Amino acid sequence: MAEIKKRIAIVQAVFHQKELAIMLDAAKDEAEKRGLEIVEVRSVPGSMEIPLLMDKLLQRSDIDGGVVLGVIEKGETAHGRVMGDAVITRLLDMEIRHQKPLGTAILGPEIELSQVPPRLEKYARNAVAAVHALLAQL
Repeated sequence: MAEIKKRIAIVQAVFHQKELAIMLDAAKDEAEKRGLEIVEVRSVPGSMEIPLLMDKLLQRSDIDGGVVLGVIEKGETAHGRVMGDAVITRLLDMEIRHQKPLGTAILGPEIELSQVPPRLEKYARNAVAAVHALLAQL
């Protein structure tokens, strides 16, 4: 009997459009290498909008897990840190609630723009790898 291909959704925050294009390409490539089918790719303005859309996608029976991509850069105030904490908390909550793994490739919070480029591909690939590893165990 053939193994059923696991299906994932990707939600990306495109505030940093050029950087997210690199992350999405890497995530797609990694998913293909690992035999994951991407059934949905959705874009939202920023990282704060990721949890609502991902929550809706994880409710679908044709989605086994998800990957989120984004950048929360360091600003002049604590806004980015507070936002990052809120987003990650919501993502972890929904992962437990839906019993579906999420790979998180949100760079930051508090990342300097100069630190972003060398992390884009690696973090996106690692998020897909994390989902793949959890799907194999659940």
